[in-house]
Amino acid sequence: MGSVTPPSLPRVVIIGAGIVGTNLADELVLRGWTDITVIDQGPLDMPGGSTSHAPGLVFQTNPSKTMTLFAKYTVEKLLSLEWDGENCFNQVGGLEVATTPARLEELKRKHGYAASWGIDARLISAEECLKIYPNLNKDMVLGGLHIPSDGLALAAGAVQLLIARTREAGVRYLGSTPVTGIERAEGHVTGVTTPNGTVPADIVVSCAGFWGVEVGAMVNLPIPLLPLAHQYVKTTAVPALAGRNPRPNGASLPILRHQDQDLYYREHGDQYGIGYYGHKPMPVVAASLGLTPEHVDKKNMPSRLEFTPEDFDPAWKESRKLLPALQGTEIADGFNGIFSFTPDGGPLVGQAPHLDGFYVAEAVWVTHSAGVARAVAEVLTTGRSKIDLADCELSRFEEVQLTPEYVKETSQQNFVEVYDILHPLQPRESPRDLRVSPFHARQHELGAFFLEAGAWERPYWYKANERLVKDLPLEWQPVERDAWSTRYYSPIAAAEAWKTRTAVAMYDMTPLRRLEVSGPGAVDLLQRLCTGDVSKKPGAVTYTLFLNEYGGVRSDLTVARIEDELFQVGVNGPVDTAYVTRAARLQSRQTPNRWVQVRDITGGTCCIGLWGPRARDVITSVSADDFTNKGLRFFRCKKANIAGIPVTAMRLSYVGELGWEIYTSADRGQALWDVLWKAGQPHGVVAAGRSAFNALRLEKGYRSWGADMTTEHDPYEAGVGFAVKAGKEGYVGRVALEGRSEKTATQRLRCLTVDDGRSVVLGKEPVFHNGKSIGYVTSAAFGYTIRKPVAYAYLPSTVVEGDSVEIEYFGRRIPATVTPEPLYDPDMSRLRG
Repeated sequence: MGSVTPPSLPRVVIIGAGIVGTNLADELVLRGWTDITVIDQGPLDMPGGSTSHAPGLVFQTNPSKTMTLFAKYTVEKLLSLEWDGENCFNQVGGLEVATTPARLEELKRKHGYAASWGIDARLISAEECLKIYPNLNKDMVLGGLHIPSDGLALAAGAVQLLIARTREAGVRYLGSTPVTGIERAEGHVTGVTTPNGTVPADIVVSCAGFWGVEVGAMVNLPIPLLPLAHQYVKTTAVPALAGRNPRPNGASLPILRHQDQDLYYREHGDQYGIGYYGHKPMPVVAASLGLTPEHVDKKNMPSRLEFTPEDFDPAWKESRKLLPALQGTEIADGFNGIFSFTPDGGPLVGQAPHLDGFYVAEAVWVTHSAGVARAVAEVLTTGRSKIDLADCELSRFEEVQLTPEYVKETSQQNFVEVYDILHPLQPRESPRDLRVSPFHARQHELGAFFLEAGAWERPYWYKANERLVKDLPLEWQPVERDAWSTRYYSPIAAAEAWKTRTAVAMYDMTPLRRLEVSGPGAVDLLQRLCTGDVSKKPGAVTYTLFLNEYGGVRSDLTVARIEDELFQVGVNGPVDTAYVTRAARLQSRQTPNRWVQVRDITGGTCCIGLWGPRARDVITSVSADDFTNKGLRFFRCKKANIAGIPVTAMRLSYVGELGWEIYTSADRGQALWDVLWKAGQPHGVVAAGRSAFNALRLEKGYRSWGADMTTEHDPYEAGVGFAVKAGKEGYVGRVALEGRSEKTATQRLRCLTVDDGRSVVLGKEPVFHNGKSIGYVTSAAFGYTIRKPVAYAYLPSTVVEGDSVEIEYFGRRIPATVTPEPLYDPDMSRLRG
């Protein structure tokens, strides 16, 4: 391949002919692409990966909107396919049963997810569970969640149908053909090597499932995935099922989940199939399985390991209790089937950050297969997926989270917790302390309660401030909360919010990712990527957005121009780093005299947010630099000295009070903390955590990317239209915004306040208007300054300020009012000092 510029219709090679790879070929064909080759090391009639043994249960409802929408499309697509006289989706419905009070509450929360993401679901009584599923033990079941559109995927049959259908359209299939290497030139893929020669390619997509780690290694790409064996058995014939299902694999009862004991069930004719997650994790190295043999059958395939009956014993005892019809039956067949787990349980989808044209769609279960395939096909053919991919972006992990040790430990933990009731704030217990700021020792001394995100330890509140709770004025007293919203919460947050609003507080902002963008082409690059004007003189700070070509919000960021050719850019994480780095690489290649260098400087620097009405009193006592409004205006930055420590100060505030983000090098971090802490004592300084921070930002109406806005929202829907510079041309997404405004938006992010002043919600709950589900909560907190719980939610633009709505929380409807925003300091007088 002489040039790395793909022809008008690119040559695509898909590695893996399982349910994801064949669906991807089909989705590309549906979009007019036909120069496609699918390669699999196994025989095409049964490739021998996870698809070949998957029991096919499709439960759509998930805490992630993205994953739910993937599953919803998978159901729709499989319903449209028929193989060997049988539909590829048997829509028997799904039933999740609760045998403990905690699980019953969890099902209410799950019902909320279903309503939020548009899945029809019903909470049902124990009696109704028995009506739908007569084989249940009536003494064990307390209630259930019934989802009529769930069911069973005929995955292996769907693969055969998709192979036949795409072959007719011109897709080439190479079975029993291992991939031995990936050809590259000038930072782009050029082909895939096999024992029979190289298949040229402009785009390569690895859909190799649990073999993805090995394929990634061919291009030096760490794939954070761990193959794990999972137990599945079939019983002998069950008299209670006799004559119900004519086909050997047939089913008519709903698929059943007994998550309190890590179990799920389906029918296979007159037998039961039982899957079990309760055993110890059994990690597998895919490379150790050797080459897939030429002949694979249901009993002999690389992904099907020998059954270990002793691990299944507890499951068998429990199953016979829950389903008394199993008494007198035995295990006819069992195996330990391999499939993929990741550190956060999500799939891995996206382009390799360092290699153009190399894509990954791994760790995808049958449940989400067609949905993921459609998203990847959309990315390849149009540049973006209609469903936001943040939850499954390949580049979402921090570098420390890509180490084999981290992947192995956290993926096994995810296996253990797959059916557990997990709180949205629940941190992993191990590994911890992987990334700590230079203030960590001081935070420990103050009794910080840490939660973890992106491998960073983040203080949520400080025990040292407990003494202040009793001093809180009546109007700042925290309300009593329910048991769920009390977890990972402390009334100390109220005291920290009070001190931020009335005195001064220090916040650790170190985990916010910082990039240094430099070089003669830096301003050109950022002007092209950003919606705001970042070409202002050095000293200017701009709040701006990255959009995709369709006007969806990729990220929000702050861009500080430190020098003519040096910018400090505050972004939201590794995905943004990959995006800016790729754009810089392309620009440097195309116009070498306008080269750009991008460096992640987060680990070598640190940041204190010093905010509150007394912040200026603190800083002027330790710095001779001018921190007045004249010396450092709002959204400006400058180099300064604080007690001999060189810093960069930016006049920004996420909490809506006077103050600065103060940056220094990591080696001077603790000294900076100590200086400000000492200087703040006469002014009532406290250290404050993320709990207070989140409440204060919501009172001020500040959005959090990933929750309050994603690629599914444009700036006007998300309420950040002000970050789009009027009249600016030539930036990514500019054409798509033509003619759009707040007036044309069909949905808007709205501020809700809870009418009773005390019912706290946590996020992702459905919002109802006139009895109909119309949207979902994005972020929520108790607003300490305004004495009410606050929630933000996407609602149709026909719902306006002053309208009454209801938020469903654990099955209960909580009245709330659409309220003008921001709730605090609308004229910005506090912020501007």
